Amino acid sequence: MATRTAPTPTPQDDDGSVDNRPPPKDLSHHLSRSTKNREASSIKQFYKYFGIPGIGQLAGGLPNNYYFPFDTLEAKVARPERWQPTPNKPVDPPPKDDNEAASARQQQLSKLSKLHIGALSSPLNQPQDAITVPHTSQQKNPIKKVDLATALQYGTAQGYPPLYYFIRQFTQQYMHPNCPYKGGPEVILTNGNTDGFSKVLQALTNEWSEEKDWIRDREGLLVEEFCYMNAIGAARPRGLNIVPVGLDDEGMRAQGPGGLREVLENWDLKKGKRPHLMYTVTMGQNPTSGVLSLHRRRDLYALCSQYDIIIVEDDPYWYLQFPSSTALNTTTCSDPSNTSFNPSCPMFANAEPRPTHWKSSGYAFLDSLVPSSLHIDTDGRVIRLDTFSKTVAPGCRLGWISAQPDLVERILRITETSTQQPSGFVQSVIAELILGPDHGGLKPTTKSSGGGGGGKGGLPSGEGWKADGWVRWLEGLRGNYERRMQKMSDILEEGQYLVKSGRRSSLSSTITQEDEGEDEEWAVIEKTPLYSFDRPVGGMFIWLRLHFENHPLFPTYSKHPEGPARLAHALWIFWTTKPYLVLVSPGAIFSPTPKIREKDGWRYFRLCFAAIDEEELGGTSRRLAEGVGAFFRIKDKRVIERLLEEDGKGVEARSGRAELAQMMGPC
Repeated sequence: MATRTAPTPTPQDDDGSVDNRPPPKDLSHHLSRSTKNREASSIKQFYKYFGIPGIGQLAGGLPNNYYFPFDTLEAKVARPERWQPTPNKPVDPPPKDDNEAASARQQQLSKLSKLHIGALSSPLNQPQDAITVPHTSQQKNPIKKVDLATALQYGTAQGYPPLYYFIRQFTQQYMHPNCPYKGGPEVILTNGNTDGFSKVLQALTNEWSEEKDWIRDREGLLVEEFCYMNAIGAARPRGLNIVPVGLDDEGMRAQGPGGLREVLENWDLKKGKRPHLMYTVTMGQNPTSGVLSLHRRRDLYALCSQYDIIIVEDDPYWYLQFPSSTALNTTTCSDPSNTSFNPSCPMFANAEPRPTHWKSSGYAFLDSLVPSSLHIDTDGRVIRLDTFSKTVAPGCRLGWISAQPDLVERILRITETSTQQPSGFVQSVIAELILGPDHGGLKPTTKSSGGGGGGKGGLPSGEGWKADGWVRWLEGLRGNYERRMQKMSDILEEGQYLVKSGRRSSLSSTITQEDEGEDEEWAVIEKTPLYSFDRPVGGMFIWLRLHFENHPLFPTYSKHPEGPARLAHALWIFWTTKPYLVLVSPGAIFSPTPKIREKDGWRYFRLCFAAIDEEELGGTSRRLAEGVGAFFRIKDKRVIERLLEEDGKGVEARSGRAELAQMMGPC
């Protein structure tokens, strides 16, 4: 289980003390017209009466739960300690021997899994347990009751009560224990972050039409200059101005050319209203992998407070922060030149000192993560999106929103008349895994805590993982992804340069009489940079910049009507051909505006080290690097043009999956 320390008591604890924090600001002026007019669902208001013992329920149009065709839900599940964690502090570069041993172990497990070998070393047949969600639990308390009779029935829009209860406590006490406003953030469950952001847009923006509305009424959305394009895809059809803000290796910039201050101070009202909403991925930024420091967050938050902007923080990668990259990217560790570094000081994964007055979560792992902007949200203007997509599985379509209560209440009204709540199947399985059949909230239960559950949780004892097990699971996932990231980074570093060696005639003026009998040539090695990247401090991606200016055909394609983007597209196609067979995401698709796409988008490619099988990661990374080297040796324009002519032709035939060609969606 996760290493746990005793948190220091604060007014936030359930210890009877008074919460003296100030309330969040009233931000209702940001609500859309439709959201202001929403009222509570009349039928949903009845639900609180359903739990009264002995009441005859004739009000709601609920089907009879005994007619559900599912008697139980059962599954084999991993134990929380299945994967090996990595260190929390970026004090020293990671020991390569440990990483290589763990990586070799993972490759062996993946191979055995593919062979369907039933040995204990298979990743699908390691020490595991079974969970059971019963049809009917005898537990009377609705926040402890996990069964199909309730989970598969119509329910409250806030979420399935047991799971909502756990997520709310985990969010307030462990994820964001230093939220500065009274009561801390409220939560509501969603069908993942895409659903969550869609509801935020409905709540806080009005649709605008060029044919019907004045330009002065057009609202805007602030985004990073390279960003997750599904968010843009949700905002653009509403008529929102998409306003890019410059970024660096951390993420969105507050100052300097293209930074947030410049964008806001120099806003042209002829484009519409100054934006009042910001969308940002602050941890493992997608696609650039930056992690926004607490210092930068304070700078951005001050500007958002000054200009009355609501921050939407989309953080599916929060727990994927990699201290080893901080150690390798910087001299903040044991480097003798850095005399100001104190390795014994509490610090985040990015080596930033942790504020000494902050309350601990009780878990060293959670305390080591760069915190959400909710920790500095004095106004209550941060809306955070969390998801189980990267911690359990994307197909769960389960997440939650954390924000000040008044904003969550408005999103609740949207949910009541749209999705209503996430899948009961998913919520019950996750609840049984984490909470167990008769849980006592976040704390481990005891054998004397009483029965009446009827189900079985995710530990050998039949209990759920609880908070300790959930945090330990997150630690192990971080360890696996961190080792993958370092492996790909090591291989890519080896192929960064095109190396040429040869001999060059020496300068005659340097030859003396005594040298005449010696060779008049000098050995020369030329290194041409092909690409560059920063080791990710978070997330699932490496953001690769190609130095196309060093390609022999760059001058030729710079004069082409399509510009160097044509050369970049040829490389993307070249990678997919034999012997390289590598597919990456072109940076152009993460460009929120045509201007950015044409100016810089073509220079970049996003590489995901997360999804590929462990034993294929090394070979695929090498083929990618070798493909760049081979492409930069092409000097004949006709070769490039042939690649472009064949773009799309025969791809389905090569893959053998022509029937899927029209079914593939964005990823």
